Amino acid sequence: MVSPGGSLLVAWQLKDKHVLIVGGGDVASSRLESVLAADARVTIICPSTGLHPLTKQFIAGPYQITYHDRVFGGTEDLAGVDMVLTAIDDVDQSRVICSLCRDLKIPVNVADIPESCDFYFGSQIRDGPLQIMISTNGQSPKLANIIKRKIEKSLPEHTGDAIEKVGKLRAMLKERAPGVGGEVSKRRMKWMVDVCNSLRIEELAQMDEQTMNKLLDEGWENDTVPRLRGLGIQRHLPISIPTVSTAMPTVLTFIAGFTCASMLLLSRSR
Repeated sequence: MVSPGGSLLVAWQLKDKHVLIVGGGDVASSRLESVLAADARVTIICPSTGLHPLTKQFIAGPYQITYHDRVFGGTEDLAGVDMVLTAIDDVDQSRVICSLCRDLKIPVNVADIPESCDFYFGSQIRDGPLQIMISTNGQSPKLANIIKRKIEKSLPEHTGDAIEKVGKLRAMLKERAPGVGGEVSKRRMKWMVDVCNSLRIEELAQMDEQTMNKLLDEGWENDTVPRLRGLGIQRHLPISIPTVSTAMPTVLTFIAGFTCASMLLLSRSR
């Protein structure tokens, strides 16, 4: 049964998209950092007197940022823009910008005014390619941040490295057994699932290209998953099993405990 009232959580691809940020203070600097991490092209409109030190550092850095030392000028500032983020103290002006964006079908987020947001910024965890977003649907950013810290503590070490290595192994497998759909595609998917279920996070994280080729030669070709030790690979990384405090509130215990249990099942050997 579908439970209504939620948001659609997606990974929005902003590479080379044009994002306009109106404002340059503390909140704007965090928004700016997020879109720069997504490789967006950014325009900032804000009087220099309102720039946060971190915003100034980003503007002076080697990023795709165009800066205008002035206030928002109207519709002309929205030409060619793919997304708008506002973080200014003027609530009336923020709502005007929101209205203009919606007339032009431009996605907009107005800081601290949920009804003027087409999307929200949740608390995020990032470890290389791993990205986890905790959203309260705009209702409690502070609680989202508390939950984020609990989940961070529950994640195994080297998770980001493991994801990168598995992504490379998957690409190598596609080169060896190309095709979209059909039996080959199903077999690829099943074998990659078996690899992730059979090897520890720490083992996946230390794979190099030679190891991957051995896995493909001895594993994929024989429809099995050999242990890394059997491939001549020794474990060099320490195994750390995270713990979660039992003294936290019930809701946090459930969320962090569920995440921890899922990751441990993923990292446990057969």
